[in-house]
Amino acid sequence: SENGTRCVLSSSSEFPEGFFTPQERKDGGIVIYFIIILYMFLAVSIVCDDYFLPSLEIISECLGLSQDVAGATFMAAGSSAPELVTAFLGAFVTKGDIGVSTILGSAIYNLLGISAACGLFSSVVSRLSCWPLFRDCLAYTISAAAVLAMISDNRIYWYESASLLLIYGCYILVLCFDIKINQYLMKKFSPCCTCFTKAMEENAEQQPLVGWRDESGPLIRQQSRTDSGIFQDELDYSQLSTSLHGLDEISEDHPNVFTMPEADMKRILWVLSLPIITIFYLTIPDCRRQFWRNWFMVTFLISAAWISAITYVLVWMVTIAGETLGIPESVMGLTLLAAGTSVPDTVASVLVARKGNGDMAMSNIVGSNVFDMLCLGIPWFIKTAFINTSGPIEVNSSGLTYTAISLICSVGFIFLAVHLNGWKIDKKLGTICLVLYLVFTVLSILYELGIIGNNPTRVCGN
Repeated sequence: SENGTRCVLSSSSEFPEGFFTPQERKDGGIVIYFIIILYMFLAVSIVCDDYFLPSLEIISECLGLSQDVAGATFMAAGSSAPELVTAFLGAFVTKGDIGVSTILGSAIYNLLGISAACGLFSSVVSRLSCWPLFRDCLAYTISAAAVLAMISDNRIYWYESASLLLIYGCYILVLCFDIKINQYLMKKFSPCCTCFTKAMEENAEQQPLVGWRDESGPLIRQQSRTDSGIFQDELDYSQLSTSLHGLDEISEDHPNVFTMPEADMKRILWVLSLPIITIFYLTIPDCRRQFWRNWFMVTFLISAAWISAITYVLVWMVTIAGETLGIPESVMGLTLLAAGTSVPDTVASVLVARKGNGDMAMSNIVGSNVFDMLCLGIPWFIKTAFINTSGPIEVNSSGLTYTAISLICSVGFIFLAVHLNGWKIDKKLGTICLVLYLVFTVLSILYELGIIGNNPTRVCGN
């Protein structure tokens, strides 16, 4: 630092060199980068809609998971695969703070930005439940506080990273007993907290036929979750009440991915995306088809790997495009890069919100942030416990006080906004979250640029 100004590395230093020189990009080569960026957005949408979410649907059905638990575990882990890769790169390859800055820097976007997208881009009003959102917000607050506490002294020890794994283990344990905990809280707090009983009544009104085998048959509503879309009959079967793709069963083969859509606009997109559709078809088993149905875990893992690769290229292109346009590094990190690394979460959450699965969308949003904290703990623990046991990992914790306040406030704001909005995802909630996100982003940019506070930054070498 010089004269109190903090020096930060350029984001492009974490990526390979681009296809063109800086002058060639300014002379028109930047258009190629924007074309690649748009194509990567299209690719993420295809792999999520055609492979990732269908595999998640079958996993949830086989394990009898409720929508929110599936969103907080498998969906969060798969869509957060890019952050896990970034954390490993930061710990073992670049030796920098890219993992910490990427995960903590995009946390507010995950909470407020994706919530805004779910509300604004979904035409379906999705009902939410109190317990899943409270559970995930509490887990995220605890995990974020633990990360911020352990990096406050700029050093990470093995027992500190192990505590992150322990916290996530406790979170998974709570999810395992989620049904019993939820039923206990229903009985304990429903007299004094109307949101519990109100959410239960609204879900019952929204899905009046759930639990009926047929119109004349008896009600088999042995509730495994009072606030989710999944009810189990222990003697017979478990099923998703609202399938992600509108399919209660996969009894017939799904239409081939090479079937041309009927709408003109969709035909144009289909022709443009045909190369990426072909690559996915050849590399990922389509578990929607009867032949590949039992390969759903392979579909889940390969699609998560593809999501990571696509996100890496996307963030790479966005970084170079931002530098070419002269966007400051601090602004890039808080806006374009934060949104770029969270593209899979955004696409997956909006897709399930459009199907009316609000609990799954919100649990994915908050659960992804909880998983991101684990993404930091795994590489830290491996490095400090097995590879470099002589000393702790050095990290830069400048500006973390503001980050801590922002994270805690964003969690509180999203919970309060959902409560005041009547526990539903709609355009009103989307607008509120968008305004809050813009306020947090503007304040963060002003803070990073040194306009407010005392934390001016500059790119090293400039």
